[in-house]
Amino acid sequence: MLLAVFFVSCSNGQTETGESKTLLSATEFSQKISEMPDATVVDVRTPDEYFGGHLTESLNYDWNGANFDKQVATLKKSEPVFVYCRSGGRSASAVRRMKSLGFTQVFELDGGIMAWDAAKLPME
Repeated sequence: MLLAVFFVSCSNGQTETGESKTLLSATEFSQKISEMPDATVVDVRTPDEYFGGHLTESLNYDWNGANFDKQVATLKKSEPVFVYCRSGGRSASAVRRMKSLGFTQVFELDGGIMAWDAAKLPME
């Protein structure tokens, strides 16, 4: 039963009927960001993690912080938002929350910044 729940939760949001893929590999995430240069990139890790290295021009909206909902409320719900964390757990939760708040184009980095770093993509 637990294994079935794991697979369902991992695949939830990857692709939905009639929608584009939203859970992206590091290279797909990087490519999609370059295709949408005005999109917002949100790092949902803690400020300490963020200052240890992050994607260029990303915003730090700590998923575990008290102000997450207020911070994402400043973003336009109809515009693309790219979300990542360390390994994918917090970003998955943040993406679900953002979708429940009405965001329509939310892309998640599969494997988080660890996957980004492993792909040798640039960070600040």
